[in-house]
Amino acid sequence: MSYEHAADATLPGQDSDWSFAAPLPAIGLSIELFPPKTAGAARDLTRELAALNRLRPSFYTVTCGAGGTGNDATFEVVQTVHEETGLDVAAHMTCVGRAREDVDAQAERYWQAGVRRIIALRGDKPKDAPRYEPMPGGYAFAADLVAGLKRLHDFDVSVACYPEAHPESGTPEADLDHLLRKVDAGADRVVGQYCFDLERVLRFRDALAARGCAVPFVPGVMPIHNFRQVSNFSRRCGASIPEWLERLFAGTDENAVLHQMVAASVAAEQCRRLVAEGFSHLHIYALNRAELTVAIAHLLGRGEAVARAA
Repeated sequence: MSYEHAADATLPGQDSDWSFAAPLPAIGLSIELFPPKTAGAARDLTRELAALNRLRPSFYTVTCGAGGTGNDATFEVVQTVHEETGLDVAAHMTCVGRAREDVDAQAERYWQAGVRRIIALRGDKPKDAPRYEPMPGGYAFAADLVAGLKRLHDFDVSVACYPEAHPESGTPEADLDHLLRKVDAGADRVVGQYCFDLERVLRFRDALAARGCAVPFVPGVMPIHNFRQVSNFSRRCGASIPEWLERLFAGTDENAVLHQMVAASVAAEQCRRLVAEGFSHLHIYALNRAELTVAIAHLLGRGEAVARAA
């Protein structure tokens, strides 16, 4: 199926070549979590993990705070998730606002704790800063961080990519240049920012192949727990909201069953189309909530796993 064909298929308007009932090949799932901010949220995450873990994801990832904050909380949550699930956990690490020695010490702490996976990121600029400025004596950009991590230990390092281009990159070509520097520095895979326009995802995949990118591209999928919140966040991070998606959620209350039904259908359809296009691993931004990820797994044909998660 070409990306021209896929772009016109399914939601909205379903491709007649296959259906939700058609079996799909086994795929890998990685699931992104964030450090809970309160004791109640931590208890909630423990409950959600019990459901998510029965889906047997390939690994979890745990984010760190914007502007380089929250790294200590990330370490603690990484340990907790690993202990409670028994699965690999990838820790997000940033280089913004931190000396190289501090970053290296944190990486060493992860290695000594048995953490072998890292998501290496530049990190967001501080909210009060007009632009990103590398810290003197620190890792300037994500490519530098990747090289530093590989110098320290044989970490499995993932890096971020942006099918719609990073808001600060200027042009898609410049954005690809930045990404390929991270790959050349030793990244093992590139993990996509969520993108609801699958034609752009597929064009991005083709652009990576044309530039000779030799590592896997893992698309990101964002289940929409709250359409208003996702729309607001998307405007800040440069992810577009297609008109067809706005129409689907128009008139739905985020607390209503209809909203969840639409959200599960949209995300599952996106996953099915990506798998039909040949992707073998998907990254799910679960937002510490299991229900939509479990629903997606069910609609992808993982009925046995979902029964265990129920």
